[in-house]
Amino acid sequence: MENNPDAKLLRIFIGESDKHGQHPLYEEIVFEAKKQGLSGATVTRGIMGFGANSKIHTTKLLEISSDLPLVIEIVDKEEKIREFIKSVDQLFEQSKSGGLITIEKVEIIRYKAGKDSK
Repeated sequence: MENNPDAKLLRIFIGESDKHGQHPLYEEIVFEAKKQGLSGATVTRGIMGFGANSKIHTTKLLEISSDLPLVIEIVDKEEKIREFIKSVDQLFEQSKSGGLITIEKVEIIRYKAGKDSK
């Protein structure tokens, strides 16, 4: 992807324990992003959070939470992001998972693989 002053940042908020069949939902989302040719995806694990059900998930409780918050971030052209959201919606429906999807305007300053990338 070239430098782009009008790119979009897609953020998908889900729980670590969300599954799509036998696989973690976050893995299915990342693999689907790769399959659709998006520029890249990053999954970040939160140490604390809550969602629509208002249940706190944290690493601080005596019993370590197995459902920590995850954020999947993908930056690409708006058309590709909007098309990909349809697939994410299907994965949410199939897995009966809750979550949050947001889009923000971003400006890509640099996008280039490193020397050792293959």
